[in-house]
Amino acid sequence: MTFLLCSRAGLVRSALLAGSLLLGGLAARAQPASRPDTIARPARPRPTSLPLAAPPDSTRPGRRLPILAGGLVVSYTGALYLLSQGWYTGQRSAFHWFDDASEWRQMDKAGHFWGAFHESRGAVDMLRWAGLPDRTATWYGGFVGFLLQSPIELLDGRDPAYGASATDLAANFLGSAALMGQQLAWNEVRLMPKYSFHTTRYAPLRPNVLGKSLAEQHLKDYNGQTYWLCADVAAWLKPESKWPKWLQPAVGYGAQEMVFNDPDANAALGLRSYRQYYLSLDVNLRRIPTRSKLLKKVFYVASIFHLPAPALEYNSRRGLVMHGLYY
Repeated sequence: MTFLLCSRAGLVRSALLAGSLLLGGLAARAQPASRPDTIARPARPRPTSLPLAAPPDSTRPGRRLPILAGGLVVSYTGALYLLSQGWYTGQRSAFHWFDDASEWRQMDKAGHFWGAFHESRGAVDMLRWAGLPDRTATWYGGFVGFLLQSPIELLDGRDPAYGASATDLAANFLGSAALMGQQLAWNEVRLMPKYSFHTTRYAPLRPNVLGKSLAEQHLKDYNGQTYWLCADVAAWLKPESKWPKWLQPAVGYGAQEMVFNDPDANAALGLRSYRQYYLSLDVNLRRIPTRSKLLKKVFYVASIFHLPAPALEYNSRRGLVMHGLYY
């Protein structure tokens, strides 16, 4: 039952993330490597013979910001209402907490972090598109991921079979804070959390929980999920460096043999869950030069995924394992 409720929150998180990234991708535009809006620049002389031209729409927040804010509030309020009426339909209890910190080898917490990070990333870029200065967009949009995901805990907190999770809230907060910290420090994302998935032999053992279809398994089968942290090395190097700007190292985290969260139920199937750690490479799609606006938007959205690549794995069962192509 606990996993079903976690999957329910995961589905909502995926829907929120998809919406944020699609809007962020539509708002994405070519930007310089650094956007220092706080650095003083020499004043340019104003022409005296001709009037100043009106700034482009992208610098006038008055036109786009109310539409953006209103659309977000209406759509999110509607989504929460439909969720509370259509999914949380069982018996309600008084609000209470549930400690799930030790469950599923913390793979669900990695998912909360990843989702909040990219929801905040989409929100910051949407506010930039609406015309807000970079730092203002970061402060107002940076915690959107936390604000979007956390109210779900209010609904879970009134479910008698589950409860609100303090560690889920912490993961949501850390995801948004990680995005804000990078934007404030570098005015760009240099450490990108990513996700990859591969099918496993465990989902057929418990399809009602781990997923029947491929789409369900993406959300529910933690055995097939891997979360990555990819470093944009080129951002720290000099422009004349020979390092390929699109190539970046990546470290990953996963877990296996989790059909049940209960160790005794797992042991009855001859399973014992364990963690996996990876070292791999990644393609930084944001560094691939293109003049196509469509491709820029596609790369923006696709940058949340780690592409298949060779990987070195370490786990406590088999030690070091080399994968020719890891998904």
